[in-house]
Amino acid sequence: MSGGWHEEIVIVGGGLAGASAACILADAGRSVLLLERDAQPRHKVCGEFLSIEAQTYLSRLGIDLDGLGASRISRLRLVRKRGATEVSLPFVARGLSRKVLDEALLVQARSRGARIVRNEPVRSISFDRTTARFALAASRPIQADTVFLASGKHDVRGVKRPTANTMGDLIGFKLHYRLAKSQQRALQGCVDVILFSGGYAGLQMIEKDIANLCLVVSRQRFDELGRRWDALIAHMADECPPLTERLQDAQPLFPRPSSIFQIPYGFLHAPDAREPQGLYRLGDQVGVIPSFTGEGMSIALHSGCLAAATYLSHGTASSIFHHRVRSDIGRSIRLASALNRTVRHEAGRHAVFHVSRIWPDAMRYVTSLTRVQEAAVARALAPP
Repeated sequence: MSGGWHEEIVIVGGGLAGASAACILADAGRSVLLLERDAQPRHKVCGEFLSIEAQTYLSRLGIDLDGLGASRISRLRLVRKRGATEVSLPFVARGLSRKVLDEALLVQARSRGARIVRNEPVRSISFDRTTARFALAASRPIQADTVFLASGKHDVRGVKRPTANTMGDLIGFKLHYRLAKSQQRALQGCVDVILFSGGYAGLQMIEKDIANLCLVVSRQRFDELGRRWDALIAHMADECPPLTERLQDAQPLFPRPSSIFQIPYGFLHAPDAREPQGLYRLGDQVGVIPSFTGEGMSIALHSGCLAAATYLSHGTASSIFHHRVRSDIGRSIRLASALNRTVRHEAGRHAVFHVSRIWPDAMRYVTSLTRVQEAAVARALAPP
């Protein structure tokens, strides 16, 4: 083994997808090693919106959202320029930071018997007929029978995603704020989705009376603004005065926003006969949905739970999983991607806002169409 050691299952990545798979596999008595690239819990660019499907998975995994202080969100407010229209969500959503939630899931995985190794980036993965080989940054090589690739938006050499034909010109930013008390009260129970030229943003409360502002903007618009965060915020506020009101006297809680470049929105993994059996792609490695739908965390959890359930029933036959998960999340990603392309143009933003204003239930209907369906959730959580 060239000086390395052998594992039954190695999970690459300790986010929602990897940690949820680790919980289920370890609970079933499997030997699980999870490699997490970060030494400490950290913030990630994410809307931090938990749909009812995401809550279903988290409850089954033993996560107490009330105990973690998650906010409650029951309304959606769409904002464009000086106008706004509001609708009740078809469920009560929750808001919770990824830093808190990811750590809670890793604690659950460890308590069930998974071994968690932090500060262990995976440099590359290669395969022979039956074995995966890992080159690590800090440790001797590892071999494994099965790989759960949950490295998020970070690709690993040897198993990179084919992201051609996706929307790769978008930049994501996230910043937490302590809003003025009056604005905390005004935002309580609501998520603001803000359309502006060049992108869109989501603003909602999470735990400890903190507000999360998460947005995406085209690289072209960011370049036009001098690649400066303060210029981007000023541009958004000038175009959408309601955002100016929300952020008046707000205190930023990070020294600078978290960011991620070249988000491959619209990516959906196509099962490939050339990929080895025993390679399970999870989370953003299997599909990337535009963030304004609020379903990204649900898809990550769905993929982790479904992959673990498929492995427990079918072993290394990962192609079964990839066909199932593509069927489960394909419609959501295609619809959300179409909406994303629409709101990138002024006429599209106007049309979406106009329809939402005269027919508010349209927002609720679209919300339901971009969700992971109840039958798919039930299949992922069914006993093997």
